[in-house]
Amino acid sequence: MKLTDDQIADIGEEIIKELKSVYDPEIPVDIYELGLVYDVQISEEADVLVIMTLTSPNCPVAETLPVEVEDKVRGVDGVKSAKIELTFEPTWTKEMMSEEAKFELGML
Repeated sequence: MKLTDDQIADIGEEIIKELKSVYDPEIPVDIYELGLVYDVQISEEADVLVIMTLTSPNCPVAETLPVEVEDKVRGVDGVKSAKIELTFEPTWTKEMMSEEAKFELGML
């Protein structure tokens, strides 16, 4: 069964809600607002690919954070499969954070 554009949009919204429930343990802001999520791709078959990064390649949660993200995405209604792709291009910088994240961290 192929998803409609509306269904893909609805799943995308739910995925973003889930991503906003995942926090970097070193920074009290969720990974979405931190700008660690570069892209969320949803196929018509409900396969999801999340392209994300970490605050640094040596991040202490490099092993566990992608697994947590994959589990959260896989748990969204309508998602058939979830895959996380870690990338360090471009390198994450503080400028990638949302205004909300910067405010939360007292950077505004």
